[in-house]
Amino acid sequence: MPESPMPDAIAHHAALDARMVAAARGIRVLSLASWPPEAQQRFLSVFAVGRREMPEIAYPVLDFTDTRRKLAAIGAAADTGHPLGAYIGESTQAWDEAAQLLESLGTPAASGHAIALYGRPDAALPGGALTTCDAARHFIHIADELDPGLLADVEHPTLDAATLQAQLQTDLDAYFGTRVVAVELDPGMIAKAAAGAYRLRLRSDARYSIHDREQLLQHEAFVHSLTALNGREQPLLPSLAMSSPRTTCTQEGLAVFAEQITGSIDIGRMKRVSLRIEAIARALDGADFLQVFDYFHDAGQSAAESFASAQRVFRGVPLTGGHAFTKDAVYLRGLIDVHTFFRQALAAQRLPLCRQLFAGKMTLDDVRRLSPLFDDGTLAPPRWLPPWLERTGGLAGMLAFSLFANRIRIDQL
Repeated sequence: MPESPMPDAIAHHAALDARMVAAARGIRVLSLASWPPEAQQRFLSVFAVGRREMPEIAYPVLDFTDTRRKLAAIGAAADTGHPLGAYIGESTQAWDEAAQLLESLGTPAASGHAIALYGRPDAALPGGALTTCDAARHFIHIADELDPGLLADVEHPTLDAATLQAQLQTDLDAYFGTRVVAVELDPGMIAKAAAGAYRLRLRSDARYSIHDREQLLQHEAFVHSLTALNGREQPLLPSLAMSSPRTTCTQEGLAVFAEQITGSIDIGRMKRVSLRIEAIARALDGADFLQVFDYFHDAGQSAAESFASAQRVFRGVPLTGGHAFTKDAVYLRGLIDVHTFFRQALAAQRLPLCRQLFAGKMTLDDVRRLSPLFDDGTLAPPRWLPPWLERTGGLAGMLAFSLFANRIRIDQL
């Protein structure tokens, strides 16, 4: 018996999505805005003899006029009253913003586009009383007050990248199948790790702690790689496999939430994430690259890590202060957004939404809006789920306690 044809609206938006994937393929924000490894080598060689010199970064001159024209046509053809049309309309706008950022690399305009995509660290968190900066300063304070003697030896970076590569490859082969996701060493990375659908990359000159293995497994593999792989299983919406800038906040928040819910995160990592947020705020307030480097160095990071951290804040924007690449502001905001989403899903008896969130790379609004299409089979359910989400009873127990604990006012005890 032949399959029934897709409803016209579904087929129309599936065709638009395929066009959007083709149009946006060259808009690679992080790779095109990254600095060459030589910039760090030059800085550190001068720093080693007691001098500090402002890096000089040359960015490619890029023109996405034709791409942006295609994206505009796709967005205009989408019916924003339909869940798929709303998704495609918002996605084309975000890709256009990202293209404008890349066209303005090295100029003040790039900072404005970064803020439009990733937000500011002084933006209000859910509830409106606190900001991302407030959360960052809280974690920095807690970490600084902690007795150093309580920190276990496992937090010290004793593993080289090749050793961790072998360990993680064993873990991933056991979960996804042999070499479905390959662990590779990359000497040109800014971050210590990054994941795509089929690759998990480690910075080849970095050193890692024993604790990093579980963090990277939960964060990079079981969120970033897993959602990309599940997105590739979508026959009608292949864009769910793409790392769109509009999904960054949810993706990173979900990844940090995975670390938290599995007990893989530690206060040292929370401090590193929080220092980046505070550094972004300082850069936007006028601190230049050297001042931000000093901020990380004074906080206890090595010269190499301080450079890498400051580089994250200034990639794509002028180094003279008043500008920042604000992506790292999403980690804590995303964590709080995702934690709130999971708690709301439990309270409303809608935990299946949490599973659907792993069917591709989506925002929290996307998964709410697209849920009926998962329920009726239009969109495919996730093929893979992280182990902690498969244990629904344990997750529900932790969220239930969180819901109750938040009703206790510590300031009144």
